[in-house]
Amino acid sequence: MTAQPAASTTPVAISNESPEILLEAHRVSRRFGGLLAVRAVDLVIPAGGIISIIGPNGAGKTTFFNVVAGIIDPSGGTVSFRGRVLITMPRRVWLESLAWVVPSAIAVLVGLLLGAGSAGEAGILVTLAVAVGLMVVVLVTAIARPRWYQDVLARVGIIRSARPNDVVAAGVGRTFQNIRLFQNMTVLENVLVGMHLKLRSNLLDHIISSRRQAAEEAQAVIRARELLRLVGLRGREDELAKNLPYGDQRRLEVARALGNDPVLLLLDEPTAGMNPRETSEMTALIARLRDDLGIAILLIEHDMRVVMGISDRITVLDHGERIAEGTPDEVRRDPRVIEAYLGRPAE
Repeated sequence: MTAQPAASTTPVAISNESPEILLEAHRVSRRFGGLLAVRAVDLVIPAGGIISIIGPNGAGKTTFFNVVAGIIDPSGGTVSFRGRVLITMPRRVWLESLAWVVPSAIAVLVGLLLGAGSAGEAGILVTLAVAVGLMVVVLVTAIARPRWYQDVLARVGIIRSARPNDVVAAGVGRTFQNIRLFQNMTVLENVLVGMHLKLRSNLLDHIISSRRQAAEEAQAVIRARELLRLVGLRGREDELAKNLPYGDQRRLEVARALGNDPVLLLLDEPTAGMNPRETSEMTALIARLRDDLGIAILLIEHDMRVVMGISDRITVLDHGERIAEGTPDEVRRDPRVIEAYLGRPAE
C-alpha cells in the first residue's frame, strides 16, 4: 500500500528495567500441507509496547497472528502469555494419560526388579524411592530448564492449546484484516458483543429479567458508550454498523476489541484502505491506547510511515522466517529488509 502521512507520534522507548513480558512466541511454525507458512518465529511483546510485524505479501504475517489468537493451531512451538503456555501443538487426549502412566509403570517395574527376593515391605520401599527419585529429576529439570520442560509437556499433550475464547479471556483482543462487524446490528450492539466474556448473567437471569442482569447490562452500556467516545464514535450509537463510513467501521472494530478490557491488542492492518486523514486519526488512536490505557499493541501494517512513526520495535518476516528485528532505525537500514522489499541487485 502507498505510504500516507501519519499523525506525529513518538515511540516510547522500552525501559531498561525489564518490563513485564506479556506474550512470548517461541519457535512458532505453521505448515499447510507442503507449505511452511511460518518457520520457527520468536517474538517478545513487553507490557505497554508497540511491536509491529512487517514483510512482503505472503510473508506469513496474518498466519502468525492467527496462531497467536488461537484461531489456528501451530505445527510447532509455543505461545506463552504472562509466563503460562497458552498456545501449543494439538495432541490427542490419551497422550496426557500416557505421559503419566509410562513413568509410573517404569518406577514400579524398577522397584520390583530391585526389590526382587526382598521382603514385601522392602520392595515397596524401593519402589517408592525410585518414584520419588523420578519426581526429583522432573522438579530439577522444570526449575533449571523451564523452556525445555514446557516444550516436552507440550509435545506429549500435558499442555493443551487454547481456543480463541481462552485467548480473549486471558486478556488479548484482536481486529481483522477484513472488517468483520455485525452489519445489521447497531454500533452500540457491536461493542456489547465484545463484552460477552465479562458478563456473568446466565440464561435464567435473562428469562426472569433478574436485577443482576439488569444492573450488569446497564453497566455494560455505560462502558460501551465510553469506548465509542474513546474511538471517536460518540453520537453514532444507534446507527447500523453497515451505514458507517469505512474509516468509522475500522474504529468500531477497535472499540469492540476493547470491550473485554484487553492488556494486549492485535491489530491486523488497521489503516488498510484508509485515506490520509483516516490513517492519521487511526495512528493517533493507537498511540492513545498505549499512552493513556497502557495497552500493548501487536501491529501488522503495510503503511511504512505508520510503522516507523509509532513502533517501539519491528519484526520483519519473509517467506515465513524472521529476517530482522530491532528499532525502526535499525530495521530501516538492514540490508536483508531492503532486499526483501526491493529484491537483490543485479550482478
